[in-house]
Amino acid sequence: MMAAAQDSPVYLGFDFSTQQLKVVAVDGNLNVVHHNNVQFDSELPEFRTQGGVHIQADKLTVTSPVLMWVKALDLLLDKMKRAGLDFSRVRALSGSGQQHGSVYWKRGASETLKQLDPDQDLSQQLQGSFSVADCPVWMDSSSSQQCQDLQAAAGGALRLAEITGSRAYERFTGNQISKLRQTRPAEYREAERISLVSSFAASLFLGDYAAIDYSDGSGMNLLDIRTRDWSEVCLEATAPHLDRLLGAPLPSTSVLGPVSSYFVRRYGFCGSCSVVAFTGDNPASLAGMRLQQGDIAVSLGTSDTVFLWIQQPRPALEGHIFCNPVDWQAYMALLCFKNGSLTRERIRNECAGGSWEHFSASLRDTPLGNTGHIGFYFDTMEITPPAVGVHLFGPDDRAVSSLSPQVEVRALVEGQFLSRRLHAERLGYSIIPGTRVLATGGASSNTDILQVLSDVFDAPVFTIDLSSSACLGSAYRALHGLVAESGVPFFEVVKNAPEPQLVATPHPAAQEVYKQMLKRFARLEERVLQQTRP
Repeated sequence: MMAAAQDSPVYLGFDFSTQQLKVVAVDGNLNVVHHNNVQFDSELPEFRTQGGVHIQADKLTVTSPVLMWVKALDLLLDKMKRAGLDFSRVRALSGSGQQHGSVYWKRGASETLKQLDPDQDLSQQLQGSFSVADCPVWMDSSSSQQCQDLQAAAGGALRLAEITGSRAYERFTGNQISKLRQTRPAEYREAERISLVSSFAASLFLGDYAAIDYSDGSGMNLLDIRTRDWSEVCLEATAPHLDRLLGAPLPSTSVLGPVSSYFVRRYGFCGSCSVVAFTGDNPASLAGMRLQQGDIAVSLGTSDTVFLWIQQPRPALEGHIFCNPVDWQAYMALLCFKNGSLTRERIRNECAGGSWEHFSASLRDTPLGNTGHIGFYFDTMEITPPAVGVHLFGPDDRAVSSLSPQVEVRALVEGQFLSRRLHAERLGYSIIPGTRVLATGGASSNTDILQVLSDVFDAPVFTIDLSSSACLGSAYRALHGLVAESGVPFFEVVKNAPEPQLVATPHPAAQEVYKQMLKRFARLEERVLQQTRP
C-alpha cells in the first residue's frame, strides 16, 4: 500500500459483501493508498449474524439485517477518518453489493435521506426507514413456487433465460419480491422503493434513491438483457406496478450525482465528489480483473466461479448472462460450481495424506488425459450440472468403483476443469488465439493445479492477486465513470494497473488430448445426469 501525494485525487471502491464491508482507495495511477473493512459477526455482534446472515428454522430462508449494513458504513467511515484518509481528495466513489439481495425502503424514507443530520450516525437516523428489517439475500432458496410461476408466465425456463439471461432461480430478486408480496403483504405495501444491495448502498451516499444499474439489474429475472429495460411480462408476473417501486435502470457507468451533503459536513468530502452507479459483486470483480473480450476468469474458492466476457449472449438453462458493467454493448457470463475447494481438500486428505505437496506430485506424475480415467465429484448437490455423488469411469467408459490415489487426484482436477470448459462453451465462449485464463482464489497459489487448468483450456494461465477484486473494480469504475460519457473506454483508464503474472502454458500435446476427452466428458456427464435425476 503506497502513500498518496498530499493533494492527489483519490477514488473509493466499496464492497457490501455477505460477511463484511470493505473499501479500497486508489490514486490516479491506480496505486492502492488505503484499505479497510468491518467484519459483521465480530464487530457488530448485536445483530447476531453467523457469516453475516440469519438462517431461519426452515433452512431455506436466509436474510441479513439491513441496519447492520448501515451501521457498518458508519463504523467503516470512522475507521477511515481515524486512519488519516483525507476525504476532501476523493473525486469519485462507487461500490458493489452481494448480488440478488433486496432492500425495502419504507414510505417517507426518501425525505429522511435528503435531510440527514451530520451530527448523528446514519444508523440512528435510518432506523425507521425500512419496511422489511431482515432482507432476503443470495443464499435464500425459499421461493421455488414463485420461480415456477414466473417461468410459466414467460413461456418456459428457456424463454425466461432468453429474456433475462437466466432461468428462474430462487435467490434472484424478482422471485424474492414475489414471495414477499404474497407472504408479508403489509410490509410489502409499506415499501415506496425496492433497491438491490448495490443501489441501496449507493442511495446512502447519494442522499436519494439510486437507480439500479444494468449489470446488477440483470441478476433479478426481471430485466430484458437486450433492451436493457424491465420486461413487461416478468414485471406483471411478479407484482402489480412494480416498475414504480424499482425505478428506471441506468447504465453501469452512470454518474448518479454528487455525494450527499451529509458526507460533506460530517466527514469532509468535497461537494463535487461524484457517486458512480454501484453494481453487483460479480460484475465488479470482472472490472477488478480487467477481463477483456476472449479472456476467461476462473476463481478457485469454496465455490469455483467462471467469468466470461462475451459479445453475443447464448442464454441456456444453466449459468447466467449479465449486462457487462464496463461496456454497455457487451455481456458477461457467469457459471458457479458449488463443489470447489472443499472437494479438492477432501481428495487431498484421502489420496495425498492431507499434503498439498503430495497432491501436486500426483498431478506431475500422471499423464495428460489420465490414461482415459474420468471422474465426476459432486459431494453436495451441484449447480452446474444439477447432479450429486461421485461417479468414476475407466478408459472404456464403464463405471468403476475406485481409482488409485494418484489417478484419483488427477481425475478430480481434470474433471473439474473439463466441466468448467464444457459449460463455458455452451454459453457462447470459444478459445481463440490470444485467449488468457486469469486464475484467482485460494487454489490459484498451486502451480500444478494451474498447469492442468492451462492444459485443459489450451491457453496460458495468469494469476492476479485479487483478494479484494470487487473493491478494486469499484474503485476503477469510479474513476472511469468520470470520463465514460466522453467515450473514453474502461481499458484506457485502467491501463496502468498491475499486470497479471504468467504462471503456466499448455503442454504441446494438450490440445489433441483434451479435444477428444471433452467429447467423452460431455457424453459421460449426460449419463451421470440421467442416473441422478429423480
